[in-house]
Amino acid sequence: MDKEQQYKRVFGHLDTNGDGKLSPPELQICLGKIGELSLEEAEIAAALMDSDGDGLLSMEDLVQAVEGANEEEKIKDLKMAFKMYEEKEGSGCITPKSLRRMLSKLGESRTVNDCKVMIAKFDVNGDGVLNFHEFREMMV
Repeated sequence: MDKEQQYKRVFGHLDTNGDGKLSPPELQICLGKIGELSLEEAEIAAALMDSDGDGLLSMEDLVQAVEGANEEEKIKDLKMAFKMYEEKEGSGCITPKSLRRMLSKLGESRTVNDCKVMIAKFDVNGDGVLNFHEFREMMV
């Protein structure tokens, strides 16, 4: 089953009245399974995710919300990982030495020269270190 079919299946399950849209009460039931959600909170959530202003969520709205949340989560996780590799906290860069140190903690033995080569593959601006954007591209 591909991703689109999975979304259609989930959406069909959530769309209890079968009208092709999720109303705030349907959203409340859906999200209520995860945690408590008042009808007012469901209405606010629906309004924020609703692309056509009808107060209801289409399947496309739901997919966009899920995909967007996943992307935000990925970026958050990458930022946490980046901090682990940084030379000094807040320095904004991964150096060959800091990469070697972190790889060593992960049980991988590499020389500083090995790490320079690894960094060079993704070092777009050629400064010898990785900034967050370069690190993100490396991890993708």
